[in-house]
Amino acid sequence: MARFCVCLAPETGHSDAHLAAMGAPALAPGLALVRDEPGHADGPFEAHGMRAVGEVTLHNRAELLAALAADGAPAPDGAGDGELLLRCWARLGAGGVALAEGMFALAVLDGDDLVLIRDHVGARTLFYARAAGAWAAGTSLRTLRRWPALGTRMNLSAVRSFLTFAYLPGDETLLEGVHEVLPGRVLRLAPDGTAAETVHWEPRERTGGPGDHVLTLRALLEEATAARLPQAEPVGVLLSGGVDSSLVTALAAKLHHHPVHTYSIAFGGELPNELGYSGLVAAHCHTRHRILTVSGAAVAARLADTAALLDSPVGDPLTVPNLMLAEAVAGDGLTTVLNGEGGDPVFGGPKNLPMLVQEMHAGDPEEPWYEDRATAYLRSYRKCWTDLPGLLTPDALSALESAPVPQRFVEPYLTGPDRMTHLLNQLLHCNLRTKGAHHILTKVERLTASQGLLGLAPLFDRRVVDHAFATPPELKLRGTAEKWVLKEAVRDLLPATVVDRPKSGMRVPVQQWLSGPLRELGRELLTGRDARRRGLFRPDTVRTWLRGGGTLLPRQGGKLWLVLTLELWLRAYDL
Repeated sequence: MARFCVCLAPETGHSDAHLAAMGAPALAPGLALVRDEPGHADGPFEAHGMRAVGEVTLHNRAELLAALAADGAPAPDGAGDGELLLRCWARLGAGGVALAEGMFALAVLDGDDLVLIRDHVGARTLFYARAAGAWAAGTSLRTLRRWPALGTRMNLSAVRSFLTFAYLPGDETLLEGVHEVLPGRVLRLAPDGTAAETVHWEPRERTGGPGDHVLTLRALLEEATAARLPQAEPVGVLLSGGVDSSLVTALAAKLHHHPVHTYSIAFGGELPNELGYSGLVAAHCHTRHRILTVSGAAVAARLADTAALLDSPVGDPLTVPNLMLAEAVAGDGLTTVLNGEGGDPVFGGPKNLPMLVQEMHAGDPEEPWYEDRATAYLRSYRKCWTDLPGLLTPDALSALESAPVPQRFVEPYLTGPDRMTHLLNQLLHCNLRTKGAHHILTKVERLTASQGLLGLAPLFDRRVVDHAFATPPELKLRGTAEKWVLKEAVRDLLPATVVDRPKSGMRVPVQQWLSGPLRELGRELLTGRDARRRGLFRPDTVRTWLRGGGTLLPRQGGKLWLVLTLELWLRAYDL
């Protein structure tokens, strides 16, 4: 288990020395695996005069092998997934990469250039930076942080973005000078410091076409799930009880000829939960079901270590429970765990409703109270966007005056010239490219990989996503019925009480944790010397939030959680 790191230093000729400084001894010129970082890196491998390393898991090998054979360059027997993807790039270019289906981050040394390739939806991350006349890239932000030539500092603009979204929605990271390759992109880095980006895949709006959208989606869901099932061994499914994880459970049970294990979270019997639904689905699908009870004390004890596993902070209170679920799956001897992530950002969950209502009442753009669509989108997140003037110190606010505003991450999808036609599709496209790629998928991948697992999301399959944007919006949000086409595609597999239930989400007792087991930890971290030295937050505001005062209700717990998560991540990375 490892991550990978690559360095290209043609001007200085010291690529391997740069890697060694990062604690990543070269396996081949300019290429290294980072053995102390949990991941799925492999290599180096060579093809057509190119060398590469990657974290590559492909789900359609047969299709890629056939494409290479048709091009007159069949892959040798036994070629691994990384080598196969490299050959597709070398022979077929961006079209060959677009043909692939899977999770991948690939770094290629192509002559004097470094080429970075990231999968369609962002299931695996890839970072890069330039310093001392060299390019360095890798799937581990922590490794790049150790590069002496970079001299990284905290990126204040990214701090604002995190507090606005609860994750980092674009190419910026919290390390100044380090960037993230965007999903669906090929980035070519030249020795002279220039970079050229190519799009190998972007979902397109193709509504109104003929055909039965429900039946087509059902077939695609079965193909996506079957392609992700392990060979000749049991599979796990994270089952919340919502329709998305339930349909993945039902499809796995139907298609897999080995045991299906399901896993659910509980936070104590006194809180509202979805255990009744998850238990119903587990019984209906005859899975081996296990419920993991997570206490506030366990969250407090493990929060710092969990935050340190992530390359960018995620202000999601389910991070520790998610890690504990991954540990339970690995403890049962499984190697693959499926999840139901993707239903909301791809097919239209309830998070779009505030923006749809906003559009109805937006009013005249000439009026002083008018709010543009991108700003309204930030407000709809209900994180710390409106609190920033009173939360950040005057020095931090002053430094941010000339920084690009967070609206830039959502404007291309909501107001840009290439935006989709229908508002719902604009919102889904935005959700897919921001929260899907930079929160949901990266969190799942990092936490499952830390336990040696493959965490896979069939609903984020590229072909399923393409079909979603080829489906008329009125079939995704049909009156008040959300994700209608998705529910209809699997109605025969699940009890009606599960398919037709309104989405409620999991009630996470954040406020109880912050006023109980996490109370002293939060006070120590957020009012301690390191936090004061950093000078990000106004001490009086933080103390008020810790007391439960101010104007935060009913989102007090969630907002304080963001600040605490950020502080823990910054400490883990010595920033």
